[in-house]
Amino acid sequence: MTTQDTVKQHSSLSIGGKVRDYMALIKFSLSFMVVFSSVISYLLAVYQWYWAGAFELFIAGMLITGSANAVNQVVEKDTDTLMKRTASRPVASGRMTPAEGWAFAIITLVIGLGMLVLLFNVLSAAVALVSWFIYAFMYTPLKKVSSMAVLLGAVPGALPCLIGWAAGANNLAVGGWVLFAIQFFWQFPHFWAIAWLSHKDYSTAGFKLLPSTEGPGKFSAIQSIVYSLVLIPIGILPYLTGISGIASLWIIFAANLFMLWQSIRLYREMEAKAARRVMFSSYIYLPIVFLAMLADKL
Repeated sequence: MTTQDTVKQHSSLSIGGKVRDYMALIKFSLSFMVVFSSVISYLLAVYQWYWAGAFELFIAGMLITGSANAVNQVVEKDTDTLMKRTASRPVASGRMTPAEGWAFAIITLVIGLGMLVLLFNVLSAAVALVSWFIYAFMYTPLKKVSSMAVLLGAVPGALPCLIGWAAGANNLAVGGWVLFAIQFFWQFPHFWAIAWLSHKDYSTAGFKLLPSTEGPGKFSAIQSIVYSLVLIPIGILPYLTGISGIASLWIIFAANLFMLWQSIRLYREMEAKAARRVMFSSYIYLPIVFLAMLADKL
């Protein structure tokens, strides 16, 4: 292999590594799931398959959500090094400087908000900015102070539904709030299952994310049951408010019963395996519910 070939190979590897670092910085999988609900909410608001708008909103949403996640990793770089699952993140590992992380966060935020203003409306951009601020500068530092951080964090976790609705309808009508409520309450069994499985890591970093100081215990499992129960009446609201029809009502009802059953199994078994079932069930729950509403409406 010539020197020129070696240089080209090294350059390719460096570019590939940098791309992977930026994908990790924005937490691509998490961002995708969040933006997915925003796009579906947008399509529910406009009552049609408007793919151009959906794609534009997806790009803007990924930029803004990625920016918030980038700020989170810069701020938590020291605690990230203490946890096995986060120690390899680009800023925590030293592969990316905090300055680079901040620059990326600011640039993507400005571009994402600009897209919302120019392509949709000021209201959607304003809601997005509020969501970004709560996540980056309120939820992130509160995680070390109180488990109430989960309650606060559920707000920016559900605001993408309102962002999508505002982008499509240019209002914050009841339909947007119904979608917000579904995603808001869904987050509790979802996140507590993750906190249950990662309790040792989180405790090492000083994070207080389970609803009880006893850690993975009966009280945390009961809370998952309670919030899963709350989802059942909330799941009726899309039908009552005309967002979707009778078919999706039954699909949502079945999905809510399934989530409730998994939370009950966690309470009965009190094992990591049961918490893992709650976590994976919650990952499946959201796309089923939102796609059912969209298919039923359109």
